[in-house]
Amino acid sequence: MRTRPVIVFIACALSIIFIAATPGFAADRFLLLATTTSTDNTGLLDYLAPLFEADTGIELRWVATGTGQALVLGQNCDADVLIVHDPAAEEQFINNGFGIDRHRIMYNDFVLIGPADDPAEARGKTVPEAFASINSQRANFASRGDDSGTHVKEQSIWAAAGLPVPDNEQWYMETGQGMLNTITIAAETGGYTLTDRGTYIRYESNFDGNPPLVILVEGDSVLHNQYSIIAVNPASCPDIRYDLATTFIDWMTSPETQALIGGFTLLGKQLYIPNALEE
Repeated sequence: MRTRPVIVFIACALSIIFIAATPGFAADRFLLLATTTSTDNTGLLDYLAPLFEADTGIELRWVATGTGQALVLGQNCDADVLIVHDPAAEEQFINNGFGIDRHRIMYNDFVLIGPADDPAEARGKTVPEAFASINSQRANFASRGDDSGTHVKEQSIWAAAGLPVPDNEQWYMETGQGMLNTITIAAETGGYTLTDRGTYIRYESNFDGNPPLVILVEGDSVLHNQYSIIAVNPASCPDIRYDLATTFIDWMTSPETQALIGGFTLLGKQLYIPNALEE
């Protein structure tokens, strides 16, 4: 069942209009970040933004969307800097002249989650085998369906399983929404979904006991989830705040901020592993 709402795109545009119209907006000390929903859902940016402003005097505001749309915002000069997690798309973005100064900043991993009773018998299988089992059982599956980094990874797993991405299937739901909302939809339908671990931990924190969805498949090397930061190229977008973007990149990749990222936990669990200093 393919439903690809335009809500995400409208929300992004409205967010940009709202930010620009905010009273007290200081054009020279304001930085607009287009970022993945996971960095917002997990609370990482809420944690880092006031620290960045205290250190630099620069106010950080962000639009949280899928990586594909974040790259479009950068290409359209509607953001100054990006945090994204789709390496192939990032490289194409840079090769097309839209971005520069790309640096790794952190990583976690993707996990397949689903009901604890696991009707599709995905638990213990490799990732492609688990997807093949979900397909054969026609078990409910919630997909981001939004060209996000998670959606791209999901599509690559269907291919690795030797299967096309399900089309016009009642059990396959494209939400067109962010990761946390997609997990909620999967839970409401007793289904499965692919998520980054950080957002799953955030979801898990909403429950006193066991959450409706649990991790069933993890640990495969193909589930590595690298996040990078990229400045929008001033040669492509002369009016972007490249100097402030550079300050933010330097701050995010500094030893001090990398330590902050590594120390950011929820339920006593580390959400991201910093790796900018490994470059």
